[in-house]
Amino acid sequence: MDRPTKRILSGVQPSGDLHLGNYLGAIKNFVALQEEYECFFCVVDLHAITVWQDPKVLANKTREVTAAFIASGIDPKKNNIFVQSQVPQHAQLAWLFNCIARMGWLNRMTQFKDKAGKNSENVSVGLFSYPTLMAADILIYLATHVPVGDDQKQHLELTRDIAQKFNNDFKTDFFPIPEPLIFGQATRVMSLRDGSKKMSKSDPSDYSRIMLTDTADNIAQKIKKAKTDPQPLPSTKEDLKQRPEAENLISIFASLQNSSIENVISEYAGKEFSDFKRDLIDLSVSKLGPITTEMNKLMTDTSYIDSILNDGKDRAINVAEPVLTKTKEIIGFLS
Repeated sequence: MDRPTKRILSGVQPSGDLHLGNYLGAIKNFVALQEEYECFFCVVDLHAITVWQDPKVLANKTREVTAAFIASGIDPKKNNIFVQSQVPQHAQLAWLFNCIARMGWLNRMTQFKDKAGKNSENVSVGLFSYPTLMAADILIYLATHVPVGDDQKQHLELTRDIAQKFNNDFKTDFFPIPEPLIFGQATRVMSLRDGSKKMSKSDPSDYSRIMLTDTADNIAQKIKKAKTDPQPLPSTKEDLKQRPEAENLISIFASLQNSSIENVISEYAGKEFSDFKRDLIDLSVSKLGPITTEMNKLMTDTSYIDSILNDGKDRAINVAEPVLTKTKEIIGFLS
């Protein structure tokens, strides 16, 4: 079987409305990657149901993520856009990897500890084994690279460990050891109300996040109310590290502008936040407005979205099935 040299797998959960963190941390980067890599972009609904989802809402959000992919500039003809649960090879390989991964590896996953909190005995088994499914998502396509945010680096390390252990156990080099791609000025977008917390759709305050479905007025209100400190904007990157809210807003500005944090600091050093926020509002509306408009348009034609997903499903299965067949052969299963 021929091994790809530059193939990417990445996905977004349909577990709620998409916000600025989803866009800057993932989707915006996908658009750039499609020029250089063979790309598989997945709506990861199997991951979403590790916590309960309303079935009707889940179906709608699955289409909404797809619409966001396309509206942001991902070309469905050039890339494979599909739904995870429609490609059964993901779940099948995940079980095989459950038998390769070690309990100790999963027990060290900090994201599980953060999400489970004090109720680890009551969360789903799926939430605990989430990283082995993520490994299957990646390796079922023999992906060579994975764009990851800071909070997913540990999961990718586990994927690499699983691939290496499988290869060692069965004396093969079948699975690649995928490399992380971490880039952009806002790889981890923080809450507009608390610069120490990640932007999240579960935050009780609507003003903590900018949604991709927000109107221009919504965006303006949220940025105006974004938490800052009383000092003028900093003049060095070192000063910025001591001021989490300022760092978050400047990082968002730099990412939306396709600029560097240093350039933004040099432009606004010593200025008041009121001036900076006015420009950030204008920039955010100009970048996000067209995406919102196109998403809304696409969501009025779900048959078109479903046709994209059906085509992506068929193309994904054509790649995934031979990998699963070869994996089973290596393990010793009868064909």
